[in-house]
Amino acid sequence: MDDPVDVRLAAEVSHDPRATLAQLSERVGLSVSAVQARLRKLENSGVIVGYQAILDPEAVGRPLSAFIEITPLDPRQPDDAPRLLEPLTAIEACHSVAGDAAYMLFVRVASPRELEALVSEIRHRASVNTRTTVVLQTFYEHRPMLSP
Repeated sequence: MDDPVDVRLAAEVSHDPRATLAQLSERVGLSVSAVQARLRKLENSGVIVGYQAILDPEAVGRPLSAFIEITPLDPRQPDDAPRLLEPLTAIEACHSVAGDAAYMLFVRVASPRELEALVSEIRHRASVNTRTTVVLQTFYEHRPMLSP
């Protein structure tokens, strides 16, 4: 993304995805139709991949979050853990990582008992060892990548 106006527009949308075209137009100094066309171009080119509501984990009954490192029991087996674990909706993110573990999962659940059941299900489905770190407090997340 080389155009400074596109960078500014992407930054504005990442900070306020519910901004109207008129508000974005005012912020970046373009007409509403120009903003709409540029947003469509940013979406079609894959710079903007979607718009998502961010829910309060406590309000939706998933106050407990944790990171789970997973390592295959047998490194000679196919590396298909992401595919095998995708149906587990408590897993919010799955990252391939460098280091001792193969993947780092970020999960949200309702209780310690539910976390224990999830870890057991992960071990069973993907034939992996796990190492779990419970999150005590989150100071920030979902930060915009660009600054307006």
